[in-house]
Amino acid sequence: MMPVSIQSRQAMGKLVLPFLILVACGIILLGKADRPLIEHVRMQVADMLAPAYGLVAWPQARLRELSGNLQDIRNLEAENIRLRTENANLQHWYDVAAALADENATLKANLHWIPDDAPSYVTGRVVRDTSGLYARAVLLSINPDTNVRKDGIALDGAGLAGRVTEVGKRSARVLLITDSSSRLPVTLESSHAAAIMAGDNSATPKIIYYPQDNMPVEGERVVTNGEIESLPAGLPVGHVHYLRPGTPVVIPAAGLEHLDILRIFNYADAVVPPDAPGRIPLPSVGRTMTLPPQFQPKRG
Repeated sequence: MMPVSIQSRQAMGKLVLPFLILVACGIILLGKADRPLIEHVRMQVADMLAPAYGLVAWPQARLRELSGNLQDIRNLEAENIRLRTENANLQHWYDVAAALADENATLKANLHWIPDDAPSYVTGRVVRDTSGLYARAVLLSINPDTNVRKDGIALDGAGLAGRVTEVGKRSARVLLITDSSSRLPVTLESSHAAAIMAGDNSATPKIIYYPQDNMPVEGERVVTNGEIESLPAGLPVGHVHYLRPGTPVVIPAAGLEHLDILRIFNYADAVVPPDAPGRIPLPSVGRTMTLPPQFQPKRG
């Protein structure tokens, strides 16, 4: 190696910084002078280095994929255990349901059971109700060819929603069970008590007129009791909840806050009971009832 004197090295050291500054200025000027050339050179360098980038990124992608597969395998194992447990439970309840269905069929056969006729119903879409006398009511768009009657029972997929109060050619107004004008006789299933469910324009109707020695039970189901001819027994209404001690309310089963489609059932064609022996039939409107001779008033 050629020896360099101390003075030469000092002089070269002093020239390094100005040389680098000149190179940097030259590169800047070159970039300003011919930008397409610089961009072409840069892209050529990137094209040459792209395979190397791919080789570096490939192991990382494979490692991430392998880690995801291992995580999926662990999740599949837990999911398989859960599904086996759920399948065993469903098989148990299927056996119970099959045994109960066989027992029910046997009992009906022994009792010569006459099944109830399925009521007719009409399906309609709920539209916005911009008028009416009720605070909690919805307007139902129906086909003009359908037979919707007043006092028809409106249900959604979960339970009782209300009853029909007005019928037009293409629409019907349904009074919801939460309206202050709504009063329904109901049965509390667990406590086996009769009560009245009264709407108060809130989302939770109140339970009133229940036996004081048989308080409603928190969470018990509330169903209709069939005391109204057009409203059969057993329709799901909701369940009991206490907002505060001594104030039971009903959480409706139907989604009254976001109704979309309702079905109107016609329960008006109910079985009419025969007259009891000795019962005097009431006169029809506009006619005068003639009493039997033994019940007619004596004339002075």
